[in-house]
Amino acid sequence: MTLKIINNISLLIGIIGGAIIVWGALVSAYKIINLEIKRFKKNDIYSERELVRYRFGSYILLGLEFLIAADIMNTIIKPSHNELITLGAIVIIRTILSFFLTRELNSNPHINNT
Repeated sequence: MTLKIINNISLLIGIIGGAIIVWGALVSAYKIINLEIKRFKKNDIYSERELVRYRFGSYILLGLEFLIAADIMNTIIKPSHNELITLGAIVIIRTILSFFLTRELNSNPHINNT
């Protein structure tokens, strides 16, 4: 019974992580479409487009954190050797992605105080 509860919680956390990424993609796509319409009217949108890009990156980072948490919980349920190796590989890949996304977000002067 407890394993089923942990499995359901893990599934919910994974769904939340995926939903955060999808929501960020939808919001970012909406904003980019509006900015491109402004660009057709000969407006400069570079800084605004970069801001959208970096905000989308923050959605991706948050979603990845939820997905890592779900993977960890799944491994608690079934800690086989293969599951541990798979979890390790997933965490390493997602951590590397998170590191580089965070570094890029922190290096952008357009978003430091927004």
